[in-house]
Amino acid sequence: MKTLNNFIIFTTLLLLCITIVTGCKNQTEETKEVTPEPTFDLTIAKAEIVAANKTFADLFVAKDSAGIANLYTQDAKFMMNGSPAIVGREHIQSVISSIINSGVSSVDLITLDVWGTEDLVTEEGELALYVGENKVDEGKYLVLWKKVDGKWYLFRDIFNSNLPPAQSD
Repeated sequence: MKTLNNFIIFTTLLLLCITIVTGCKNQTEETKEVTPEPTFDLTIAKAEIVAANKTFADLFVAKDSAGIANLYTQDAKFMMNGSPAIVGREHIQSVISSIINSGVSSVDLITLDVWGTEDLVTEEGELALYVGENKVDEGKYLVLWKKVDGKWYLFRDIFNSNLPPAQSD
């Protein structure tokens, strides 16, 4: 009889423990809040890049080569026709200053498309360079933008002209 009583007590305690554990597990699963992972929105990134291009164009008109250079990462590369890659903000500033001093007075940058992730976005675009009101060049570009401390910076900038090379006599 004692064995039967012990079996009943043990079985009751076992069922009670199973009920408590199962109930706690279900309660935890029901009350557990799901924190959504941040999602990357390419539309927002594109708008930020278009705004950065506007800043670039405004700084160009203002002849602010230092301001333009600060739109690039410290280790950026500026790659244009007929020149090796220009590396770093200081060198990029010097080249931009030379372009401005050559008489180019403004630049139009038109974003066509962007692709990428939350850290790197590639922009495809078209550009036009002006001396006064006269368009002196038009071309296309690809820019790899890098997000640093929540802000997009030009990381790799490559562009070339749509115009045929000048003929030498």
